[in-house]
Amino acid sequence: MRNHLKTLRGERGWSQADLAERLDVTRQTVIALEKGRYDPSLPLAFRISRVFGLPIEQLFDPDED
Repeated sequence: MRNHLKTLRGERGWSQADLAERLDVTRQTVIALEKGRYDPSLPLAFRISRVFGLPIEQLFDPDED
């Protein structure tokens, strides 16, 4: 699953550590999410949605495989 977290985070001027703190996860989790190595759980996806103030559909794109 692709996501737009790195772009959205950059638009807000947040570091990976800033986003991790807002999401109550580790910086390593944010790195893995941004690189597409980790798909978030549903509760985490909803937290990400709330932090960015966007619907989940605008944050994540399903793989087209």
